[in-house]
Amino acid sequence: MNTWKNMNTPNKLTIIRIVMVPLFMVSLMLTKCGFSDTVNLILFTVSALLFGGAAITDFIDGKMARKYNLVTNFGKFMDPLADKFMVVGALIAAAYVYDNLRLWLLITIAVTVFRELAVSGVRLVAVNADNVVIAAAMPGKIKTFSQCIFMELVILEPIIFKNVEFFAKYTPLTYICMAVMVFFTIYSGIQYLKAYSKYITM
Repeated sequence: MNTWKNMNTPNKLTIIRIVMVPLFMVSLMLTKCGFSDTVNLILFTVSALLFGGAAITDFIDGKMARKYNLVTNFGKFMDPLADKFMVVGALIAAAYVYDNLRLWLLITIAVTVFRELAVSGVRLVAVNADNVVIAAAMPGKIKTFSQCIFMELVILEPIIFKNVEFFAKYTPLTYICMAVMVFFTIYSGIQYLKAYSKYITM
């Protein structure tokens, strides 16, 4: 309890984001339990709000930490880690729920997990070697933003465009955003590895 009281607001937001991930996953996965369309609509809406709320905390905590000089090593490390929990958890839940996207989502999960493990490995080496905490760079932030938009589209596109057959059936916006997300996931990972290549050869 004292730890929570002593923690600054940006770090509290990071912890809240981590806690919201399982809530979002359960809410979305419950839509496969055979409830009525009305109940499922509520669950999809709650899922979108939970994920959107988690994503908003991601954009708020970093800005607040920099603006009010509340940047900590805990925040530099946990903020990207919370993003990983949020995105990978969301992709797993979506792969379970959306049969038509499952193959592509599984590929996306594999790419995302490989990228995150590679970058996290470099982070750990940097901390152990030089006590350097690698903060999120702009390509990584764009990657996270595109992932957040993608997840909202996955949930909301079939609902918003339910009366437009082409969008409801083929969800083109979701596929386009998925391609953008995968591109920035790979690109940002390469940029991290190039920027901190000295730690790979140690």
